[in-house]
Amino acid sequence: MTERKSSIERNTKETQIQLAMNIDGEGQSEISTGVPFMTHMLDLFTKHGHFDLTVKASGDTEVDDHHTTEDIGICLGEVFKEALGDKKGIRRYGNAFVPMDETLAQVVVDLSNRPHLEFRAQFPGEKVGTFDTELIHEFLWKFALEARMNLHVIVHYGHNTHHMAEAVFKAMARALDEATQLDPRVKGIPSTKGML
Repeated sequence: MTERKSSIERNTKETQIQLAMNIDGEGQSEISTGVPFMTHMLDLFTKHGHFDLTVKASGDTEVDDHHTTEDIGICLGEVFKEALGDKKGIRRYGNAFVPMDETLAQVVVDLSNRPHLEFRAQFPGEKVGTFDTELIHEFLWKFALEARMNLHVIVHYGHNTHHMAEAVFKAMARALDEATQLDPRVKGIPSTKGML
């Protein structure tokens, strides 16, 4: 089997990012983002998706966390898409429910080459620590766009902002793990169009 991994280096006036991902990993992470909450979420994402992920990012966090969070999403999407390759034999779709105490989150994905984010989550808090929770949407949208996937995020209920965010990232990891798995019954590209 061809190794499904990729890496990227992206340098702008706002951020400097080095990111590498192995889809068929063991849940190993080495993550330093300068945005502690994103570091925590990416660590969870890696562990629950059984991916290997290395992120070294720095940016203008003295302004706020927006540019760093957004650009990590862009880089992760680009690397994910490249690592996935031609998508032959994959399951393509994934769905996961994850409870976190009082919260229940669901993420459904289609690795369709048709980027879309449907985001049904209302966080009760505008911040978790110093992190603006509106940036979760920004990260997910850029990730979905650059990975060219259809990503549906639904928080069915919950009232603790940290629990809600954590459940989303864990559910996304598990849904993507399912969607990227190779299924021996799938011959070629999993689409009647013959391409994704």
